[in-house]
This record gives sequence, C-alpha cells and structure tokens, in this order.
Amino acid sequence: MMKKELIKSVLNERARDKGYKKVNTDFISDKVIGNVRDFHKSFSEYSVTPLHKLDNLAKYLGVNNIFLKDESYRFGLNAFKVLGGSYSIGKYLSKKLGMDISEVSFDLLRSKEIKEKLGEITFVTATDGNHGRGVAWAANQLGQKSVVYMPKGSSLTRLENIRKEGAEASIIDGNYDDAVRLSDEMAKKHGWVVVQDTAWEGYEDIPTWIMQGYGTLIHEAMEQLNENGVDNPTHVFVQAGVGSFAGAVQGYLASKFGEDRPITIVLEPDYAPCIYKSAKINDGKPHIVTGDMQTIMAGLACGEPNTISWEVLRDYSDAYFSCPDYVAARGMRILASPLKGDPQIISGESGAVGTGVLSLLMEKDCYKELREKLGFNEDSKILIISTEGNTDPYKYRDIVWDGDNASI
Repeated sequence: MMKKELIKSVLNERARDKGYKKVNTDFISDKVIGNVRDFHKSFSEYSVTPLHKLDNLAKYLGVNNIFLKDESYRFGLNAFKVLGGSYSIGKYLSKKLGMDISEVSFDLLRSKEIKEKLGEITFVTATDGNHGRGVAWAANQLGQKSVVYMPKGSSLTRLENIRKEGAEASIIDGNYDDAVRLSDEMAKKHGWVVVQDTAWEGYEDIPTWIMQGYGTLIHEAMEQLNENGVDNPTHVFVQAGVGSFAGAVQGYLASKFGEDRPITIVLEPDYAPCIYKSAKINDGKPHIVTGDMQTIMAGLACGEPNTISWEVLRDYSDAYFSCPDYVAARGMRILASPLKGDPQIISGESGAVGTGVLSLLMEKDCYKELREKLGFNEDSKILIISTEGNTDPYKYRDIVWDGDNASI
C-alpha cells in the first residue's frame, strides 16, 4: 500500500504566554452569545442539537471522555452554517428598522407589516454549500431574495438544495475566493447585501455577526457538557475554512475560561490550509492559499482567512493541523460504523475530520510526541464538533460504502 501523507502540525507557543498581549474577545463573550441564542430560540424551528457521548471510542483510544456535537439536526438543513446566516440577516434587518435585535424575533421579521417597511432586499453570498443554503433559507423565510455563487467543482446536490430554498444559485468557473469577489462585485453593481463569513477592510460588521451567530453552537455544547458533569473540556477540535467558525468557538472559550480554557486544535484540509500556513509563517499576518483546492472537505476549501477570526486563532489556539483527505474519510467511517454501544452518527467530510484526527493521534506511534505535547492522556475530556451531516449523499456513499480515500 502506498504510504499516506501524515497530518502536518504547527504548535503555538504564545497561546499560553501570559506576557503576550492578545486580541480582545469580548465581542463573543458568554453574555453576548447568550443573547444571540435568545434570537435563535425565537425560531419555531429551533431546538438544541444532540451532544453524543462516545464512551467506547474513548476507552478504545485511551482517553476519559469523547463528546461529539451533532449539527446534522440543525433546522432541518443538515449543517450548522444557518446559525451565522440567520443571525447576521436578523441583525442587519433590525438595524435597518432602527431596533435592537433583542427587541426583534424571527416571527416579527417574517410579518407582513415588517416586510412592507423593509421592502425587497436581495442577499448575496459565496459558498461551498452549507452557508449558502443557510442564507437562502433565512432570506426565503423572511420573504426576501437571495443569490448564491459556488466555486468550480461544487456538488450538484448541494446546488439543488440551495435552489430548493428559493435562491438563484450557480456554479462559477473559479475557486471559493473568486466566488466571494464576484458576490462583492455584484452587490455593488445591483445594490445587494453581501452576507459572507469572511472579512476584509471595510467589510467587518456582517462577518462579526456571523461569528456571533455560530456562538449558539458552543453555548449549547457547554450547557450540555455541564449536564454530563463536565465544567470545562480539556481539548476542543475546531474546523477552519476562512476561520469564522473556529474563531467563534475559540473566542468564546477564551472569553469564558481565560487561562483555564481548553487546549484548542484548528483543523484544515491539506489543499486549503490558510490558517496553518499563516501560523507556520508566524509573522502575525494572515496568508492566502491559492489554486482549485480540490479536497473532499468542500466546506473547508477556502484560501483567504477572515481577518477578524485570524487574530483570535493566532493569539489563543494551541495548534494548527493540515489534514489529508483520508483523515476526514476515516472519521466518517468510524462514526458510521461505531464500536458496540456507541451511537451511529452520520457525519459529512468536513464534519468528521476531528474524529479522524483524534483516532490517528491516539493510535499511531508516529504521533506519540505530538499527542504528549498537546496533553492527550487518560484524563482527557474531548469535544469534537460534527459540523455537517451527509450534505452530498452520493459522495458520502462513495467514502463510507466504497472506501473512497481509504485510510492508512
């Protein structure tokens, strides 16, 4: 069998340096995110997504606990991304109405009276699938329009799912970052509103609101961990595309726990490791990855870091991993075919990479030094987030049934 590429890693020595001045995370504090969650609770579709306890996998890998937050149940959309899109749109509309979002419910924004006040608005975004579907769903629920651009090579299933939510959606001849630029150009040309989870100079409010929207997920997870007798996990794995989700989780944990925060590991695909690359160059600045980025982890195939989340990840995250595709495929198979007594979990390519990484980290001798440096042992209480279900069922079957991207 051909030797597989190993997971590449960069450790962040400054993350635990008390003398190193770090970026402020008050914008994503427990109090702020509690208010964000109150907005999400105003949706009739809202319910807390499951936190699974994988006791037998934990025993097999030699750790205390493994908890997995399962976002395949989020609003019937099979992924967490709608949290950011819906909150940012709600925040934008409430500001347009001259109201604070705490005074606004989703049902109020749906009302005929409010729609007449607001008029017709078109929201535009770039996506590999999940974010665009969430934006399209939120816009459609509020009686507004949406336009969605997807990068070359995007799943036709994901494209059709976005169209089913009422969006005008298309696949362009360019990568994800080209789709972002096209969204911005079309917004300027037509007077549309860009709803993008990456930030650039002059475009920072909506990306911040999207990050805050993602905070509902980790707010729920902390509550669920407490119910399981865990006040604070020792380790948290977070996936990064542009880094907005990872930055939201990291910022929340830094704000809530301070120096006692969990060890946090940022995960990216080998073909789009912009956070890993930025950490490796180590000049404090975000760095771009270019090219087609043809990874099975489509939701993470982004080459330009969100400038807001990059600063949070740069200052507080403990490690950055660049992962080959087989790592995510392995995670999918582990969750789909669990050890006896553990629940079966349907997790997509971007969702399962944390499980794949943990399994290899704990099982393979080549990672012994790395796991020791990161403090993985029999006392570890680990939180993994499965950010999506099988958003492309055909690809899911190729991997889980037919062994596509076979593991080592």
